[in-house]
Amino acid sequence: MADFLQALVLGTLQGLTEFLPISSSAHLRIFPDLFGWGDPGAAFTAVIQIGTELAVLVYFRKDIWNIARTWTLSLFKAEYRGHLDARMGWFVIIGSLPIVILGVFLKDTVESHFRNLWLIATMLIVMGIVLGIADRVGGNEKKVKQMGVRDAVFMGVAQAAALVPGVSRSGATLSMGRFLGYEREAVTRYSFLLAIPAVVGAGIFELKDIPDGDNMYGWGPTLVATVVSFVVGYAAIAWLLKYVSHHTLTPFVVYRVLLGGGVIALLAAGVLSA
Repeated sequence: MADFLQALVLGTLQGLTEFLPISSSAHLRIFPDLFGWGDPGAAFTAVIQIGTELAVLVYFRKDIWNIARTWTLSLFKAEYRGHLDARMGWFVIIGSLPIVILGVFLKDTVESHFRNLWLIATMLIVMGIVLGIADRVGGNEKKVKQMGVRDAVFMGVAQAAALVPGVSRSGATLSMGRFLGYEREAVTRYSFLLAIPAVVGAGIFELKDIPDGDNMYGWGPTLVATVVSFVVGYAAIAWLLKYVSHHTLTPFVVYRVLLGGGVIALLAAGVLSA
């Protein structure tokens, strides 16, 4: 029963933090240690993220259908090749390549060395500052329809940095998008779409490690956490899109720096073990 209660908490935490630029993987590494539960493992983290990506699929179902349909038609009919939805299909594919390639080659490192709390806390602070600078100095005039291959590659490389917990997939993509001059809502929407192949692919790839390996939770708790992350994540999408349309990213920057600093202090005091 304790495992299911922990899974409920972790699923809620995943749903709340996946789309905010504060790193869900960092939270799933830090908070279980604070509660004395131990590291739930990279496999558990990757699999329950499928729940939040299913929320993206449902929330943006019309956009995803139009992109998939138009992109497929563009492979056979020239008149569709200049359409925004067809180009978006290519941009998502191109932008997904860096994290897929690096994720395969760095799998062992991601599941071991990258889960060190010193590293995670440092990334929370450093990338929080980067996010703050990007939001302050970046332009706010470009929309998704102005995106080109270069920008898709840059944002894809930024997303790949999120293989390190603490970086934040949405935070890295948002930072790069803001540096490139995109308005907050436009780059936020694109970051949601860009994450789908990588997150779903990683979750499926890690399914085999759920019953054993370094994962402390079995299939039951993992499924509970995944379902909860879907429900909470769906609500978080709607809230974030509305928020970024009218507000800066400063609160997330402050939260990241405070959380990272707090973890470093707890590590230095011996309360937490890296």
